[in-house]
This record gives sequence, structure tokens and C-alpha cells, in this order.
Amino acid sequence: MPTKTVSAQASLIAIADELHVSAGRLAASDIDPFARLLHDADRVFVHGAGRSGLALRMTAMRLMHLGLVVHVVGEVTAPAIGKGDVLLVASGSGTTPAIVRAAQTAVAAGAQIAAVTTARDSPLAALADESVIVPAADKLDRSAGISIQYAGSLFEQSLVVLGDALFHARWSASGASADELWPRHANLE
Repeated sequence: MPTKTVSAQASLIAIADELHVSAGRLAASDIDPFARLLHDADRVFVHGAGRSGLALRMTAMRLMHLGLVVHVVGEVTAPAIGKGDVLLVASGSGTTPAIVRAAQTAVAAGAQIAAVTTARDSPLAALADESVIVPAADKLDRSAGISIQYAGSLFEQSLVVLGDALFHARWSASGASADELWPRHANLE
């Protein structure tokens, strides 16, 4: 198989361009109800698989910095979810079995669902009280029509940026300084 040489610099620019387009499309949608659902929750639980799960853990940390009570599903210290809580989930396809099951369980317990997916007509989006539809390819789309990147990378990158945008909007509205948030960082050294 012939190979072509692509520089890391060119790849960085291409990825940044894709992320810029995705973020622009997200910004054109109304994500404020999604943000309100999270910030009005008694507690926020986050759950995702693979890289989406890692991205959501980053969001969990930032929401904790704002003073929200946040738990990562599957951690031994996470309590049971219930009424007044929100489960923040992400699945590019919206069909990841473990994520859909977790959302179904949360709904049965009286919690609300905030879902991030690429698939508006997915089972996960159908369960959601609020959803954000990311204009990115899911991991099974290998057509390069939406993204030149591998296996859902644009979705996961958009998820990180969305999480930081949710944090930044709430932080800006709070009037708190960075120094006021800093004591919430773990200091175990």
C-alpha cells in the first residue's frame, strides 16, 4: 500500500479547522436549556464509554470546580442516582448499549437525562430531557465525508470543548474569580 507523507503541522491545522466548524454549528444551536438542566440538578452524574467517557470526566472536574455535586458513574464512591439528579451521558452513535441502559435506569429512578450524541433519532436522544447533537461523524463512519479524523475523534474533541463552554458560561455568570475556584482543586501533594 503506498503511503503519503502528511506533516503533524498540517494534521493539526486540519483538525483545528474541523473542530472550528463543529463548534460553530454547536454555537448556532440552543445549548442553554441543556446547560440549565445540569446546573439546576441536585447532583450531576457523568457516564460515557471509551474516549467519550474520558472527555466527560474532564467536564465532571470542571463542574465540580463550580461547586456542583458531581459523580462519575462506576466509581466506588458514586451514590445511587435519583429524583432531582441529572445523568450526563455521551455516545456518538447514541446506541452504545451500556450508555443507553444507564440512561434507562436513571429515568426509572426519576433522574433526568442530558445526552450528547451525533444521532438525533437514536435511542439515547429519545431518552434525553435535553440533548446536544454534535455535527460530527460517529466512530463507525469511515467515509471521511464529515471528518477526516479516525473513529469519532471530532465528536470526542467537540465533547471536550462543549464541556468547557458549559463551564465557562456558568463561571462567567457567577462572577467568581479564578482564585475563588482554585481551592476546589485536589491538593494531595
